[in-house]
Amino acid sequence: MSHPSGNVRLKSARVAAGYVSQQKLAEAMTEAAPELGIRGLSVGVRQVRRWESATPPWPHPDHRRLLGHLLRQDMEQLGFTPPHDQVAEHRAMVMTGTAVGLSPVPRLTMALTQPDSVGDDYEAVTRSHRRLYWSVAPAVLHPVVMAHATMGIALLPETAGATRHRVAAALAESCLLAARMEFFDMRQPEAANDTLVKALQAASEADNALLGSAILAHSAFIPGWAGRRDDALERMVAARTYARRGPASTEFLAWLDAVEAECETRCGETRTALNFIMHAEDVLATESEHPNPPWMDWFSPVRLAAFKGNTQLKAGHLPKARETLATVLEELPESDDKQRTVILGDLAAVEAADERPEAACGYALQALDLLATTWYATGMDRVRDVRRTLAPWQNQQCVRDLDDRLYGWSTTLSALTR
Repeated sequence: MSHPSGNVRLKSARVAAGYVSQQKLAEAMTEAAPELGIRGLSVGVRQVRRWESATPPWPHPDHRRLLGHLLRQDMEQLGFTPPHDQVAEHRAMVMTGTAVGLSPVPRLTMALTQPDSVGDDYEAVTRSHRRLYWSVAPAVLHPVVMAHATMGIALLPETAGATRHRVAAALAESCLLAARMEFFDMRQPEAANDTLVKALQAASEADNALLGSAILAHSAFIPGWAGRRDDALERMVAARTYARRGPASTEFLAWLDAVEAECETRCGETRTALNFIMHAEDVLATESEHPNPPWMDWFSPVRLAAFKGNTQLKAGHLPKARETLATVLEELPESDDKQRTVILGDLAAVEAADERPEAACGYALQALDLLATTWYATGMDRVRDVRRTLAPWQNQQCVRDLDDRLYGWSTTLSALTR
């Protein structure tokens, strides 16, 4: 596979922000100009094409403001080099807080100092963080992973060739892990979006299309959960395009279907979502030509069934949802307590929708038991959603008992500290 050419940093940031074509970014810049007090400015696709070339010109001040506003990064992070007479001015802007997120992924400009073994060492720590995710509290692990990513960025200019590609790929994995924690564990979608941009830039440095696909699919969750269906689908188109460039396993392709199904479910399109899940089940039933990537430890047939149960719940197919989710609860690995909180929350929602408040509270209390020791914001969101649906029975003892636990000292402190 040939290495990406042109200004890959700007292109990666554009795609990660949801602008899947140069035309889309040009239109967004033109539309955003009046919001920033910029009058009479029109950006064309030809200008964006020049910025994404191998020798991008330094944008004019208004263009810089618009690019920074829409892509949430500094100009150097976006692959631009300031002219000699503007370097000091630009550095001053960065120092006053114009830049966002991590430091930019640097290009190879320094003398090579790191041995080839740095690739093995950096990858080993990345693998360890990936395993620790399933048991260590996000408040503890997240800053460690971010620090590891910062070190990876510092190492890149000191490596070359295969070693540089390995460090860049591991850096992309670390940023993806950090973004997963920000979105699923900590419910910080804006921070997750910024970190995913960094992850995509690192994946482009590694020329790893499959990692790029995984990062883009994760980025689709952000607009999908917010109900912005068109934005989510655009990102999924990009994710599937990248998957075609890499040796995607059947499990990876099924996971893309599951991601799109969840986005459709969140946007109220449950029939479309169930079709994606059926397709994913068919894909998993076929023999894979390629192995599953080692970093993809968040999906399995059981996880697909969990997606299915949630969609059946949202579609109002309560008996099917109850059966599916109960089976998932039995088959879920004992170590997967985070996902277990989500399944218990969905089972509670099934019972609440079926007007069985005592059964709903029972499942919700089980979820709270786990959340007291294994914090997972997505699981807590499920419990809170169930409590809102239990309003008609709020004077019953079972709901009062749930409130005592939901707003008890241990659960409240866990939410604040984890």
